[in-house]
Amino acid sequence: MHIIGWIFTGLISLLGAAVLELNRNTLTGWLLLIIAACGMIYAGVRPLRPVPWWGRGLSVLGYLALCVCIVMITWPPIKQVPASKEKNPEKTETVATQYGDVRGVVLNDSAELFAGIPYEAPPVDELRWKEPQDAQPWSGIRECDTFAPMSMQVQNLPIYSSLAQIIGYHDYSVSLDDNYVEAASEDSLYLNIWRPRERTEKAPVIVYIHGGSLQTGQPWYADYSGEGFAKDGVICVNMGYRLGVFGFLASQELAQESPNGTAGNYGLLDQIKALEWVQNNIEQFGGDPDNVTLIGESAGAVCVDALCVSPLAKGLFKRAVLESSTVSSKEPPHSYRLFDEAIESGKELMKKYGCSSVNELRNLPAEKIVGEQETQHHITIDGYVLPDTPYNLRKQGFHNEEALLHGYNSEESGPFIIFSHAKLKDYESRIRRWFNEYADEVLALYNPSTDEEADEYWAKIYGAIFFNYSHYCLNRMETENNVPAWEYLFTKTNGRLGCWHSGELVYAFGVIPKNSKLYTEEDRELSKTMHGYWVNFAETGNPNGNGLNGFEQSGDSSKVMELGEHTGMIDEPLLKLYDILDRMYGWQ
Repeated sequence: MHIIGWIFTGLISLLGAAVLELNRNTLTGWLLLIIAACGMIYAGVRPLRPVPWWGRGLSVLGYLALCVCIVMITWPPIKQVPASKEKNPEKTETVATQYGDVRGVVLNDSAELFAGIPYEAPPVDELRWKEPQDAQPWSGIRECDTFAPMSMQVQNLPIYSSLAQIIGYHDYSVSLDDNYVEAASEDSLYLNIWRPRERTEKAPVIVYIHGGSLQTGQPWYADYSGEGFAKDGVICVNMGYRLGVFGFLASQELAQESPNGTAGNYGLLDQIKALEWVQNNIEQFGGDPDNVTLIGESAGAVCVDALCVSPLAKGLFKRAVLESSTVSSKEPPHSYRLFDEAIESGKELMKKYGCSSVNELRNLPAEKIVGEQETQHHITIDGYVLPDTPYNLRKQGFHNEEALLHGYNSEESGPFIIFSHAKLKDYESRIRRWFNEYADEVLALYNPSTDEEADEYWAKIYGAIFFNYSHYCLNRMETENNVPAWEYLFTKTNGRLGCWHSGELVYAFGVIPKNSKLYTEEDRELSKTMHGYWVNFAETGNPNGNGLNGFEQSGDSSKVMELGEHTGMIDEPLLKLYDILDRMYGWQ
């Protein structure tokens, strides 16, 4: 074979291997690729007869086509995620729940995990867009050694997810254990419980609601594994809940068929059902149903904030942690809409699919409508789950939480403006588009002279609008309602997500991977401190204690607790911008 042919054959082989790995294809694909490559080598070294140049070109193209076929026929299968990385993990003792007996897996000397416990009937067929129904009881012992499918959502190709890990998270490892695609289904309403290996009674309980813009997400993601809390004597629970169009569609017909006149908040109702399950069952796992802390991040924090002012959630938890989002500002910037807006959006969706009734829409396959998550990912002020806006309810003095820990990251905007960086030439137009008559004040406050400054200022302003300012609003309302509140600002950079949106999770949950070189010893020390504050808060309602101090309340929200290379109280860095936003939105 000519040297050019060898070069192209080598490049195709390397590309094929890379695709098989990044796309998580089965091991059969590797075997077939090796056989095909060996065949090309043999044919090139010992051709049966002289081959003209165009014949060699055709053979290389044929090899490329064969590699494409190998990728397609060895596509990764769909599987559910195992609860343990061990092939035959030790089993826990049996625990009785209201619907039947369950048995989990032992993770290590410190933690056990019960994965995939049903807390609600599957919302499929006629139960799609219905309020939660009780799960069906079972006989015998349910082996809870596998996570349930993630809630129905648009899924990217496996290769896309792998590239996101490399480019976005700088965190990818070659493995033979992940040659599959995680399952997604409407039948996803299951919860997971991490508990201490050592038997406990009345242990504090954390219930975590995952983020993902109310469109995506799954309960088994390593950054918020409950194992870190279980090691420190805290039981941690999380759950799947309906997302996108399945969790937040609203229509007049749905409201009329509801016994409570509600529509649009099925995802929130799922979370309330899970909290009720915790109240009824967590004592059997060693937890204290009277000491439950509700935690959420991003859209999960939006849900927690909504549950803090929902009469349906009263008494289901004691305190709350909100990370990187709230909906308590006067005009929440995302994941939120009024009932009329939700109804109008539902009408447009029905029209788009040619459906004259909800039942016709229910008869459509989930795969056909799952892409509507972009238009249907907002909590709704429905008059039942949320009788009024969170802002109005808090102003009226209504709240379920007895104490609050909340805050944001210094570079929240990072992943959201990655493809829309500002430059000096378009900076002013962006500011004027967002701030209108207040634009001159913002331009005087943040007046760049270079492209780099324009990008830096825009990132800061974008983060304030969509994430930070709402925490400032919430903190002041907690003070008005005499609720103890502690606010933080996470600023730690690292080799992975740093202080971008969600970068704090692995610190707070105490699950920085032991062997990861993306985190330094300084990161691990900060994680001990930050995780300690979260554990203290779950135990007592105060982040200080057990050797940790210095986290102060700031009633006027002029100070926050910095968690980074420096740990301690600092002046809130965006007060002048917040003053402009207060006047722009009509804060009272």
